[in-house]
Amino acid sequence: MEEALMRWISHYGYAGIFSLLMFGIVGAPIPDETLLAFSGYLVFKGELGLFPTMLSAFLGSSVGVSISYSIGRAGGLLLIRRYGHKIYTRPGKLAQIHQWLGRFGKWGLTFGYFIPGVRHLTALAAGASRLKYPVFAAYAYSGVLVWSATFVAAGFFMAREWSRASAIIHRIALISVAAIVPVLLIYYFIYRNRHEKT
Repeated sequence: MEEALMRWISHYGYAGIFSLLMFGIVGAPIPDETLLAFSGYLVFKGELGLFPTMLSAFLGSSVGVSISYSIGRAGGLLLIRRYGHKIYTRPGKLAQIHQWLGRFGKWGLTFGYFIPGVRHLTALAAGASRLKYPVFAAYAYSGVLVWSATFVAAGFFMAREWSRASAIIHRIALISVAAIVPVLLIYYFIYRNRHEKT
């Protein structure tokens, strides 16, 4: 399947990047990060331009995340119960993402893209919880920009080793999360204790 999708990008270029990422973010079984890294490799080879590639990736992912948000706003869990199996989504998984967003707040929309299994559901959960669109857009689209730029850049700089980019970035992301979360929790408890005393 990955080879067929890469042929699609090689043939259709920027339109292929846009369409595949749009459907991938909504929930189609498309290896988004692999495709971004492959796109970066094509930029390295000179077959694609850097700016149009980044723009196509950003716009395709943004449209996809907006569709997911709209689906969440329109029916949320009801639609997931009825049609979730078609996009490999279960109501229980969406409930877990609700809890995840509740724990990390709106920043979960920004950094959730780097966590497999979370990226496809954060926008659905945000829409279902009636998060206002301007707030959603600020955090979600900035996340799209950082996420897409990271994997395109990884594919570019790793050149012929582009296929290893996803695994390396996921490893770095997990280590970063493991290091940052305890610091945030300590800050939260210190902040809360100070306010309780005043």
